[in-house]
Amino acid sequence: MTGIVGIPAVLLYLLLAIVVVYLAIRYARKSGRSAKRWGWGAVLVMYLIPFWDWLPTVATHHYYCSKDAGFWVYKTVDQWKAENPGVMEMLVANKGAPSKTTYSGNGYTTTFFLNSRFNWVVEKTGPFPVHRYAWQQKLVDSKNGEVLARYVDFSTGENQKFPGEPPIKFWLQSKHCSSGERYQGLMGQFNANFRGVQK
Repeated sequence: MTGIVGIPAVLLYLLLAIVVVYLAIRYARKSGRSAKRWGWGAVLVMYLIPFWDWLPTVATHHYYCSKDAGFWVYKTVDQWKAENPGVMEMLVANKGAPSKTTYSGNGYTTTFFLNSRFNWVVEKTGPFPVHRYAWQQKLVDSKNGEVLARYVDFSTGENQKFPGEPPIKFWLQSKHCSSGERYQGLMGQFNANFRGVQK
């Protein structure tokens, strides 16, 4: 839906930009000013109106991805089994992926109850400056609150007014850090080891 509206809007803006640049050059020539300066000035202004936040968004996303994103295992399956003998074999996976979502001022937390012992916690916070969102997933031992593994990722440019729809500034959208999908896959594989028996 957004694409149907977005493409004509982009084309209309491009046409408007061409007209503005043409009028700026024409005005400069008539008034004895530098047509080159006025033309490039108009180009710069028309470029910055939609794209002023593109470089800050990309730079900030790259910075936080390289600084904070990743996948960490704090306790392996074998380590947990050794500390809790016989428990893993007794775990039964919950049917229908029961979950609970709580909302805060700047995001939400969804807890998926994998079985009687393990919860998969997904947190989203933001937006932070320049269209940035932080994502965190944790596998938690519900008996003692111990985090066995954690995955952190960042996204940018989501549509705040219409969640799930493509953003108006589609060029700002990045769903993951460069290794985010791989880390997300590793988190999913790790969680699968703790789901329990399917019944």
